[in-house]
Amino acid sequence: MIPGNELIFCALGGSGEIGMNVNLYGCEGKWLMVDLGMTFSGNEYPGVELVFADLDFIERERDNLLGVVLTHAHEDHIGAVPYFAQELGVPLYATPFTARLVAAKLQEAGLLDEVELIVIDHLDRFELGPFGIRYVPLAHSIAEGNALLIDTPQGRIFHTGDWKLDDEPQVGTPATSEELTAIGDEGVMALVCDSTNVFNSKASGSEGEVFRALLEEVKRHKGKRVLVTTFASNVARLQTLGAVAKATGRELCFAGRSLDRIIETARSSGYLGELPEVIDQQAAMDLPRGEVLIVATGGQGEPRAALARICEGSHTIQLEKGDVVLFSSRQIPGNEIAIGRIQNKLALDGITIVTDRQSLIHVSGHPGRPELEALYGWLRPQILMPVHGEVRHMREQAALGRACGIPHTVFQTNGDLVRLAPGKPGKFGAVRAGRLVLDGDIIAPADGEAMVMRRRIAFNGVVSVAADGKGQVRVSALGLPLDEDYAAFVEEAERDVALALGKTRKGDAEARREAVRLAARRAATRWSGKRPQVQVLLLES
Repeated sequence: MIPGNELIFCALGGSGEIGMNVNLYGCEGKWLMVDLGMTFSGNEYPGVELVFADLDFIERERDNLLGVVLTHAHEDHIGAVPYFAQELGVPLYATPFTARLVAAKLQEAGLLDEVELIVIDHLDRFELGPFGIRYVPLAHSIAEGNALLIDTPQGRIFHTGDWKLDDEPQVGTPATSEELTAIGDEGVMALVCDSTNVFNSKASGSEGEVFRALLEEVKRHKGKRVLVTTFASNVARLQTLGAVAKATGRELCFAGRSLDRIIETARSSGYLGELPEVIDQQAAMDLPRGEVLIVATGGQGEPRAALARICEGSHTIQLEKGDVVLFSSRQIPGNEIAIGRIQNKLALDGITIVTDRQSLIHVSGHPGRPELEALYGWLRPQILMPVHGEVRHMREQAALGRACGIPHTVFQTNGDLVRLAPGKPGKFGAVRAGRLVLDGDIIAPADGEAMVMRRRIAFNGVVSVAADGKGQVRVSALGLPLDEDYAAFVEEAERDVALALGKTRKGDAEARREAVRLAARRAATRWSGKRPQVQVLLLES
């Protein structure tokens, strides 16, 4: 599909879900991509860690794709870059901090010389075909969170990316209300806006408030070893924790490779200049307990992260009864069980746990209702199009926008083609918008036969049957709850299969194979109550 004298929007990921953000704008025969993210797998994809948007639509239109503009460096906005950027074959655009993290990903994938990465410094405007683009800095839980101001022949778009309002951001200088009002004065046709926290009746809170809460919390645990777990990418929080360590007279220690990578990138981008000198992990263990503040990864329960290994006793950092762990991060939906496992292990060892439910030691990086209402008032868009949220979030933001007097609201989900201009905005078609999974080293369809079969095996197990033309049968099973009954099950299943073969005509391979499959499956169901997948190997001359 080639866009004409119009402005089209299409999300391939991130609309109807949180994560995996991929957004497209089409105008005068050309396409612009905003962000190229991924999400982490859940139980629906056994054996898979990463999930991507299916880019089939834009891959077929790659000759008309001008570039990929990255709003910020969170994985749900840049995580798919090393897997698809080379195939898309267009330049990537990013501000310096984001660009350094993207470059590290490309280098790790051996693609640094294969993909053009253009650094946009000083928020300079740049042109891509019919699109004039300028970064607008907004506060978020990572350095260099940005909105995009996109000028087109059909009108101006304000694409928020992920954002919040923060009078004390600690890192970076977000656009002021006066600057955003000036953008509104120039005219904003459409606001494409983050919906994540639309149900929050209060503003998300300030990093300055977190500093004061963390300072009081660490002071309260005088004489105890304190470990803080937070998102490695939250450079402002790392700055805050450095200031807390300094104010409480504690040495600062980091545990986690992702923390080391972020700190190095932040410093090379001009951030964390006031971070105190960091000591190594063994030195931290040699200090009196009340003289060290440890910052560790793993607050989401990741099994290989530093906090999990500390809990298992397989890390240089050790915690003892009476020590304190502060969870300076929110609980990402889907991680509740993993986080609970870590917290229960800490509690079993007599370690004090403090979360954001007990103290203001974390604030969100996304806007609550008061912040959304403020942005509407400053920008005064003609159209509001919610993105970055589940259906309930986007529906709610659309309702909020209408209540605030925005003339038009557009609800869309992944794959919907939306014409923003000319004429009344709305959906006019749809394209394929599926999911892909990284399965081992292969990118495969999330709804493909391999993943469907793996889910079935995970739920019901598998039975294998080998039979020959002489009536010899061998049955084996994996994943069935048989234990001490296994031998009896195998004996009965082999007998049933042999009887089934005896009732079929030799030479009709398909009928004999189906008879074997059904006989083995019925035996398994009788013994276990499960309906396993059955593999049949029929060896007949």
